[in-house]
Amino acid sequence: MIDDLRFFHVVASSETLTAAARELQCSLPVVSKRLSALERRLGARLVHRGTRRLVLTSEGELFAARLAPILDQVRELEDLVGPRTGELRGTIEVQATLGLGRAHIAPLLGEFTARHPRLDIRLHTSALPLRPHRREFDLAVHVGIPPDSTLRMRRLAKNRRVPCAAPSYVDRCGMPERIEDLAGHDCIVLRENEGDFALWRFGDTRNPRQVQVRGRLSSNDGDIATGWALQGHGVIMRSEWQVRAHLESGALVRVLPDVPTPPADIYALRAGDAPVPRRISELIKHLAARLPGRIADSRQP
Repeated sequence: MIDDLRFFHVVASSETLTAAARELQCSLPVVSKRLSALERRLGARLVHRGTRRLVLTSEGELFAARLAPILDQVRELEDLVGPRTGELRGTIEVQATLGLGRAHIAPLLGEFTARHPRLDIRLHTSALPLRPHRREFDLAVHVGIPPDSTLRMRRLAKNRRVPCAAPSYVDRCGMPERIEDLAGHDCIVLRENEGDFALWRFGDTRNPRQVQVRGRLSSNDGDIATGWALQGHGVIMRSEWQVRAHLESGALVRVLPDVPTPPADIYALRAGDAPVPRRISELIKHLAARLPGRIADSRQP
C-alpha cells in the first residue's frame, strides 16, 4: 500500500505520464498498467485519459492531497526507527521561480546537501504559478504574497518590487512623475506567477494604489525582461534583490523613487497541516539564515 501511495505521489506531481515514467525509471506501459490497477482497487478514476498534460480527476486531486501528509509521517517514522545517527535522510522536492532559483536558491541547496550527504534535493524552477493541490513540492520558495492562504509559510528575506529603467530610456521618453503616467510608457511585463501581471501595485496596506500598464515586450523569464530594460526598451517592475547591482552601477535608475511599493518578501511555503519533517525544517532554517546575507552581498549584475 505504501508503495502505491509513493507511486501515485510521483504521478500526481508529474506533467505527463511519460515524465512520471522517467521519474520512476520504468516504461510508460508499466506506469499506465500500474495506474489502472490502482484505480480498479480504489474503484475510482484518478487521471483523465486522452489529454497531453496529466490532469487529475476530482478523486485524484483528493487522493493526492490526502496521501502527502501520510507519506511525510511514514518518512518521519522511518527516521525514528532507523539508525540514530542524527543524519538527515530522504528526498526534498523544492520549487522556486526561475531567477531566484538560479541565482540564490540553487547555490544554497548545494551547500545544504554538502553538509548532509544522505539527503537528495530536487529543485524545479518555473515561471508557472504554484499549484498546491497538485502536491508538486515539499517546499516552495515564493516571492510576494502566497497564492493560497492555506499554505504554511515562513519569511526568508525582506524584499520589494521597484520600477526602474535605463537612463537612455528616460532621456528618450522622459521620467514618469505620477503613477498614472506609467500607463503612457512602454512597460516591460514579466509574466511570472501572478495572473494580473500587467497590474503594477504601489503604496501600502493603508493606501494601496495600482495602475494597468502596457508594452510591446513581455516574457516569463526575469533575466530576459531585465535585459530589455538595460537596453533601454522600457520601464520594468522587478524585485529589489534582482536589480540592486544595476541601480548601484547606474545601469538602471529608479522610477518614481518617492512612491512606496508594497512588500514582496521571499517566503518558504509548505502545504498541509502535517508536522514538518526534520529534513525540511532544517532546510528552511538554512535558507532563512543564509538567504538575506547572500542577497545583501550580491553586487554583480
